[in-house]
Amino acid sequence: MKKSTRITVHKNTEGITQEISDEVAIEEPLEFSLCFGPTSSRSNKNIAITMRTPGNDFELAVGFLFSEGVINNKNDILSVSRNKELADDSNLENTVLIELHESVQLDPDKIRNFYINSSCGICGSTMVEGISKIQPIDSKTSNLEIEESVLRQLPENLRQQQDAFGITGGLHASALFNVNGEILSLFEDVGRHNALDKLIGQQINDNTLPLSSFGLMLSGRTSFELVHKSALAGIPMIVAIGAPSSLAIEAAWEYEITLVGFLNPGRFNIYSYPKRII
Repeated sequence: MKKSTRITVHKNTEGITQEISDEVAIEEPLEFSLCFGPTSSRSNKNIAITMRTPGNDFELAVGFLFSEGVINNKNDILSVSRNKELADDSNLENTVLIELHESVQLDPDKIRNFYINSSCGICGSTMVEGISKIQPIDSKTSNLEIEESVLRQLPENLRQQQDAFGITGGLHASALFNVNGEILSLFEDVGRHNALDKLIGQQINDNTLPLSSFGLMLSGRTSFELVHKSALAGIPMIVAIGAPSSLAIEAAWEYEITLVGFLNPGRFNIYSYPKRII
């Protein structure tokens, strides 16, 4: 799927305006639907609409459901496909239907919260204390250590693989890297949380969780939600080009995640659990 489209804009440089062609990131709605329940009485329900950059929609859906605690692993999913049951199939490419195993138990009230608050993975909680109910997998037991020199190389390694960002300047990236600073997997999206859900969804499909031997590289700032999603996937280190929020730092300490911000070749800040950087 295309991640960008070309449009005509009026560019002003030092007071001179000219008409040019420019490439911009595509943003379109994606509707998630679930098929669930016992074999004898299956139910279909639309649960969320999120704005995303087209591409890797199935991974996005799987990562989203994992982050929300609906599924625990790939065995909870029977199939992921386009929702061909729509009356109007002209928008088929902006739909995903996830068929769950009959053993997966769903709370109808929880599903309604997803629909109302689909743009934020935690905003459907009825109270702040509810955020901590889902516990991280394995980040606290990780033995991961990364050399400073490897960290300093990561921004350039990331930029080299951000194809769509290089064209548009309008996409966030989430990337998985190893102890040598090699980018193993990278996803881009207009939404930070979408990019990470795509990455986690891919890893669930590959059955590689917990990701306790790898780090996460973010192209922008770090919010609480991104730290929480990382903890659920067992990721022990997050390094970002931008700044973290106060709640992101608190969560990183709680989950024993090493959190790095303002990373560039000349400097970086360590906000939590510094022992993994050597």
